[in-house]
Amino acid sequence: MLYYIARSVRNYCAIGKIHGTILAGKTWKIPETAEKPKRKNAKIKNDLLSVLREEKRKQRKGGIYHKVQIDLTYNSNHIEGSRLTHEQTRYIFETNTIGMENSVVNVDDTIETTNHFRCVDFVIENAMQPLSETFLKRLHFTLKNGTSDSRKDWFAVGEYKRVPNEVGGRAIAEPEEVASQIKALLAAYNGSKTHSLEQIVAFHHDFECIHPFQDGNGRVGRLILFKECLKNNIVPFIIEDDSKLYYYRGLHEWNQEHGYLMDTCLAAQDRFKAYLDYFRIPYSE
Repeated sequence: MLYYIARSVRNYCAIGKIHGTILAGKTWKIPETAEKPKRKNAKIKNDLLSVLREEKRKQRKGGIYHKVQIDLTYNSNHIEGSRLTHEQTRYIFETNTIGMENSVVNVDDTIETTNHFRCVDFVIENAMQPLSETFLKRLHFTLKNGTSDSRKDWFAVGEYKRVPNEVGGRAIAEPEEVASQIKALLAAYNGSKTHSLEQIVAFHHDFECIHPFQDGNGRVGRLILFKECLKNNIVPFIIEDDSKLYYYRGLHEWNQEHGYLMDTCLAAQDRFKAYLDYFRIPYSE
């Protein structure tokens, strides 16, 4: 995480976006009074969405669709405690089988992995649709269907939570508050036809603060992040497991400082740009 932020700062210095910098050997010296350069949304002109849909339709292996499915599923599940490795996730996606030697595999981890693949497909297919309660609930149902949670009579799969829960000691919406708060959040967000990256990240923060479902809120929220970037022609990103602490800090500190979460997302976006460069999918700053 720190590497990618530092790399961005070096790039800004090299192209003159930070005034007054001096290169001493291999080190950039930055004045204390230097202002952080403003960064525009990185645009993709829907080229990525077209490629994802085409590769999905053809079930092409080895392309950007293949990589997004594995990396987004592995990292988002791993952030939430899945014990499947990246290689195991890849194996399940590529072969639709479980062939693990000398290890015990949690059944729910496997089910939620295959379910998450379906969620990614649903996001790609419906990227241009507006966010709605039906969309959110469909993602949750797809993610949690068939898990041990779905067999609990108090756990509402594809519906808002029925039992109070907490996240990291933070106050979140009570079950009876969820519907009205989600409706208000969607109404405010959908009031604009297009959104900037910061507006999308702000929605993600507010969604996670409501925490509308009994479980799976983080994964649903990160799928929405990916979808809304595609919809608004912004280079999407995958929050990787090694950035988890920075990501959580950014969510926790959002109301006081947007920079923590934005820097984490921008660093993740830089990683995704490397994927786009490799697969020769154009984007612009």
